[in-house]
Amino acid sequence: MYRSERITQWVSHIVLMVLAAGSIIPFIILLSSSLSDEASILKDGYSFIPKEISFAAYDYLLSNSSSILRAYGITVFVTVFGTFVSLAMTSFLAYGLSRRDLPFKNIFAFIVFFTLLFNGGLVPTYLVYTQVFDIKNTIWALIVPGLLMNGFNVLLMRTFFMTSIPEPVIESARMDGAGEFRTFFSIILPLSLPILATIGLLQTIIYWNDWFNGLIYITEPSLFSIQNILNRMLSDIQFLATSNLGSNASTAAAQVPTTAVRMAIAVIGILPILIAYPFFQKYLVKGIALGSVKG
Repeated sequence: MYRSERITQWVSHIVLMVLAAGSIIPFIILLSSSLSDEASILKDGYSFIPKEISFAAYDYLLSNSSSILRAYGITVFVTVFGTFVSLAMTSFLAYGLSRRDLPFKNIFAFIVFFTLLFNGGLVPTYLVYTQVFDIKNTIWALIVPGLLMNGFNVLLMRTFFMTSIPEPVIESARMDGAGEFRTFFSIILPLSLPILATIGLLQTIIYWNDWFNGLIYITEPSLFSIQNILNRMLSDIQFLATSNLGSNASTAAAQVPTTAVRMAIAVIGILPILIAYPFFQKYLVKGIALGSVKG
């Protein structure tokens, strides 16, 4: 029996190592390609170590540093503010749904679950946000549409509250005279750091990587997020590379390290998330494991 467990353990480790390598290797190639000379990429293809190191791709991006820094600032604000408000709304609703004495609890839970199955569609949603709420070309267009609160996160947090917060703890707080808000802020939230960090990280990734809302609601360049500005730059590069605009444009296109710039754009877009992830990783695993238990 002991030998069988050891074999299972070794097989599990090998499988996890292969999966980890499958996640890390593409990023290594991505980073290496962004630091490679354009001619060496076209000649030798992608490699783990650049054959000829070149910072031309990052120099090209630095030539647009003012717009990139502005877009970074907008994205950081949207991500921080949106994640904070999202966590507040999600935790308030989830805590209410976790209470057994909530009137019409099943009806409210069904409404939240219904949003996971159906939505109004792109055109009606666009008309509501632009003509009713008038958020087009405002910072709210990057925060509000479909990102403030997610039904899946609400149900995940509700399950955590129901299965991981002991009922006697809440009852003892009430016996000591604590109201619902005092119980929530002094007892529930401090015991819920794993699920808060988990959902917070998920929302952070959603906000940081979001480009679709900026595409359909934002036409003012000063309000572009980092994903939108990088996507616009990538489209401009592809346009220069594929269009016949005369000798001057062709010369300019030839000087742009097209492939390396694409890789550098991806690195710039993903780097902040990679930096933030290790600080949330220990809470992420625990929060998902506890919050996913059926309750």
